[in-house]
Amino acid sequence: MSSAQTPSLPPVERRPYTRAAQLPDIMRERIVVLDGAMGTMIQRYKLGEGDYRGSRFAEHHKDLKGNNELLQLTKPEVIREIHEQYLAAGADLIETNTFGATTVAQEDYDLPELAYEMNVAAARLARECCDKYSTPDKPRFVAGAIGPTPRTASISPDVNDPGARNIDFDTLRAAYYDQAKALLEGGADVLLVETIFDTLNAKAAIFAIDELFEDTGERLPIIISGTVTDASGRILSGQTVSAFWHSVRHAHPLAIGLNCALGATLMRPYIEELTKIAGDTFVSCYPNAGLPNPMSDTGFDETPAVTGAHVEDFAKAGFLNIAGGCCGTTPDHIAEIAKRVSAYKPRCLHGGTQGFLSALQA
Repeated sequence: MSSAQTPSLPPVERRPYTRAAQLPDIMRERIVVLDGAMGTMIQRYKLGEGDYRGSRFAEHHKDLKGNNELLQLTKPEVIREIHEQYLAAGADLIETNTFGATTVAQEDYDLPELAYEMNVAAARLARECCDKYSTPDKPRFVAGAIGPTPRTASISPDVNDPGARNIDFDTLRAAYYDQAKALLEGGADVLLVETIFDTLNAKAAIFAIDELFEDTGERLPIIISGTVTDASGRILSGQTVSAFWHSVRHAHPLAIGLNCALGATLMRPYIEELTKIAGDTFVSCYPNAGLPNPMSDTGFDETPAVTGAHVEDFAKAGFLNIAGGCCGTTPDHIAEIAKRVSAYKPRCLHGGTQGFLSALQA
């Protein structure tokens, strides 16, 4: 059969969003602001081992300092205060403190059984904060943060055995399913699959989220954000930005973007590329505050004014629908970003997803 005779496939039927249904319309009107770094802010509290343990985990056999996701159980007031600082700075979307709250990541602390509880507690905390700051003119949304896990499905951990793997797809899928389900239970509006360095890990998360939506009847907006690890323009598992997009676009994300890694200056050509190839999907960007600098207060070079100017450049160039900050950014960085991007119109969509997003609101 010739290509001219090949029948076209019917469009995939997509259910409307059951949460954050107004978010696509808001993103057409203005650039939406995401919060900044959770880890950077936690470091400012100079918490010790006892703070992480609390009374509940006083006898745990492993050190727990650095397990930031445990803090919603032992120091919820710290996480609440950080969320509220970002909301006061102007964030529309705040991320739950769940970057490492999977059974896979929590195995490092011998606490995998706590992953579900961590996610529910984190989402409830963020929900309370968003509800406190929401107004009719400026609703606030909880983004359930789903990190990459410390293991990779595509890359061997053993330089002498290229075929070796320390995790498989099904294990990742199950871990992500439980995490997404708990975030849903806790009140998340959006699911954010972020800091993707291995597309196969991301595919496991996407598969799990689709399963969850089928099982629950819920449908939340999904934001997918990769990270370019060096000046080659590739994520760690080897894909270019273009290849990465084409690998995940079947998920029909509300937004595709980049975060972390290089900082805004070195990230610019890759965000620009995304705006061209993902013309029918919103674009997000939340860079680090430059490159790491252990002598800095935040551990990164850039002041709020510098990071704000870089992100403003992206907005002025028409690249952005969502802007925020990653490692090294603080509420001051987010306030500066919010002020600067407010002067610019959001990037316009063109192509198939424009109709898709309109249909979701019908």
